[in-house]
Amino acid sequence: MVSRRGFLKSGGLALLGVGLMGGIPGFLAEAAASEKIIAPYKKRKTLICIFQRGAMDGLMAVTPFTDEYLKTARPNLFMSAAKSGNSTPLIDLDGRFGLHPSMKAFEPMFREKRLGIVHGIGSPNTTRSHFDAQDYMESGTPFNKGTASGWLNRAVGLLGHDALTPFTAVSMTSAMPRSFYGDNPSVSISNLQDFAIQMRGNPMGANLAAKSFEDLYDQTASGLLKETGKESFEAVKMLQKTNIKNYTPANNAVYPNSALGNSLKQIAQLVKMDVGLEVAFAESNGWDTHFNQGTENGIFARNVADLSNSVTALWTDLGAYQDDVTIMTMTEFGRTVHQNGTGGTDHGRASCNFILGNDINGGLVHGDIKPLAVDNLEDGRDLAVSTDFRSVFSEVADKHLSINNDHVLFPDWKGDRIGVMLG
Repeated sequence: MVSRRGFLKSGGLALLGVGLMGGIPGFLAEAAASEKIIAPYKKRKTLICIFQRGAMDGLMAVTPFTDEYLKTARPNLFMSAAKSGNSTPLIDLDGRFGLHPSMKAFEPMFREKRLGIVHGIGSPNTTRSHFDAQDYMESGTPFNKGTASGWLNRAVGLLGHDALTPFTAVSMTSAMPRSFYGDNPSVSISNLQDFAIQMRGNPMGANLAAKSFEDLYDQTASGLLKETGKESFEAVKMLQKTNIKNYTPANNAVYPNSALGNSLKQIAQLVKMDVGLEVAFAESNGWDTHFNQGTENGIFARNVADLSNSVTALWTDLGAYQDDVTIMTMTEFGRTVHQNGTGGTDHGRASCNFILGNDINGGLVHGDIKPLAVDNLEDGRDLAVSTDFRSVFSEVADKHLSINNDHVLFPDWKGDRIGVMLG
């Protein structure tokens, strides 16, 4: 059994609100039982979700550029696919929809049919509150604010494994996202180098966070922990002994020097380490473009460049792991069809999302987008929601992770799939 000093020095472990149902976190059980590193966990399918917080303007990310109503509604924000002057045109995807030029990194994957786009996606709840809309989307219950669990946490519970690793569900965020709330183990890791871990599970977590490492060691060594922790702790040791700081992405992948780029680079490391990662979560912020949204340059252009370049770097870096990974974006709602008086757009309804993987029905813009005449707009101002987000999220989770229980994953939803996945 290692000494208290050895335990405290091993990797600089920092626990922020740890806990699992029924006791102290299982992954610390028998912490000093063995110095041997076990073989990697069996390679598993991984779903990576990226939440674009602030509500992305789907009509600018993927523009129906042949729509004259949109051109009239956005005299300063409308972008064309036609080459003219010094302006950078949209990337014509199919003769109707154009990809923002700052998302050019996505074009090859769309042409290769690895990238699919769903337009007109959103929530059936008509709220335009960021907080409420994000809560409804992450809980997966658009009309029930009291749902205790998040849809990704429920997905973890439906994976069907006898035992989970401490890295089955990982959020690369400083705080646990609403999507991961619930009874199934999940961790929030702000930075793999610092190894700051936050686990949800029981009320003991807050008490453990306040204790010293000496107290934590004493509890660990006292045998109070469950017997199931040995393999989990071995996985932790695998992570601690990896040279994370000097990680070199494969295939000449270059991640943007941004919060999202850094998060996705660390997710790539976890995937490659075979520590059992199956659900990963990251965030992209700054999408609330009320002012000076810009067109080919500006706030929006910088955001979509960061998103597409970060996702493309992740995909390139994964290399041989690509068959096992699907990446999906989401945002709480879209923006108004009409630009406002300050060069931006206000809170709207439907937006679009991007899904990348080798099992995607890609090279298509899925969804039913009608001409943006006033009569077709929701409340006379917004792109109407024609695809319930649950129909897409459930299809991706079911097909990629082999989860086949929509009743548990999305209670009260009985909609249809849209065919965004192959098979």
